[in-house]
Amino acid sequence: MLELSDVVDARGRVEETARRTPLDYSHTFSDMTGAEVHLKLETFQRTGSFKIRGATNRIATLTDDEKAAGVVTASAGNHAQGVALAATRTGVDSTIVMPKHAPISKVDATRDYGASVELFGDDYDEAAEKAHEIEREEGRTYVHAFDDEMVMAGQGTIGLEVVEDLPEVDTVVVPIGGGGLIAGIATAVTAEQPDARVVGVQAEGASSAAQSLAKGAVHTLDSVDTIADGIATRSVGEQTFAVIEQRVDEVVTVSDSEIAVAVTHLLERAKTLVEGAGAVSLAALLSGAIEYDEGEVVVPVLSGGNIDMNTLTTVVMRGLVETGRYVKIRTVLKDRPGALDDLLDVLTAEQANIYGIQHDRTSRDIAMNAAEVELDLETRGPAHVERLLAALREEGFDVELLA
Repeated sequence: MLELSDVVDARGRVEETARRTPLDYSHTFSDMTGAEVHLKLETFQRTGSFKIRGATNRIATLTDDEKAAGVVTASAGNHAQGVALAATRTGVDSTIVMPKHAPISKVDATRDYGASVELFGDDYDEAAEKAHEIEREEGRTYVHAFDDEMVMAGQGTIGLEVVEDLPEVDTVVVPIGGGGLIAGIATAVTAEQPDARVVGVQAEGASSAAQSLAKGAVHTLDSVDTIADGIATRSVGEQTFAVIEQRVDEVVTVSDSEIAVAVTHLLERAKTLVEGAGAVSLAALLSGAIEYDEGEVVVPVLSGGNIDMNTLTTVVMRGLVETGRYVKIRTVLKDRPGALDDLLDVLTAEQANIYGIQHDRTSRDIAMNAAEVELDLETRGPAHVERLLAALREEGFDVELLA
């Protein structure tokens, strides 16, 4: 099993390529949660993700013959970029298989770092099958995204940095996809700071680690469904699971809505762009999925910031809906002059900002002398939304909240 000495050795190999990332105290999230929150900002890492650490360590340990033959891997995006850059920096040829629906920003970045990219399959697992086929046909070394001790050791260097920068840490909160990140961090943290907790977080739609712990063996999901594409794996690894069972205190899950809220808060309050997979650690803290004491020193690991801009738009909009900053409502008006003005007068009095209006007289669900109206509104929080809906209903409008 992975040991502290492996992580310490890895640091010497990765420090010239991977950055030592900041550990930033957050007044905002400390006030919101009652804990003392320090954000481990792997979003500032080279390639925008922690994955460069494990990839660099693995490629550095290849034999000369293995380097000459090249490497291959599968990835939804972040591991792809890490392997591509680490391989290019050491003169090793790399081929990366990515799911067909991988964010275009991650595909382009992987190519820019020097890798050959092949798009195959609907998710990570199908891409991995193709990558293993290339491994067999071309004699390349497969660089696993997580289930490899050298990869795990490289990721564990984050744990060394956390306990060195914050020796009083009580809890480290870590995203889990395949488990390589948390296996490495837990190995470092539990060895250097035995009293500290390590808590893992998964998306509800990709909860393989949580279900594996409940069953006492690695459990493979039939499918995954989450906005957090970087941790959308059907299964944790055999090696990573062994470490998680022994060194991780708890694994919790969060919903996509909770992830979206965390991404939105990080953008607005911390001025930090974090992808869904990287934000699950903070989402667990903000949503109450993790129990903690008042003033407990907590480090959520924000594992990456490589989010596709189209995805970001969707995630932020969901975050605004969940925090009462954006609503969509529907009502039916009499089809007569002034009816819409009456509705808008209430919105103006309640200071709701109108993003858009759709006016439909043709719906089969309304009377022929009526018009259905849908409005997209900017609001200022849940209390404001409740006041707005109450004011509309008081004026006789039958209002349905759509989002």
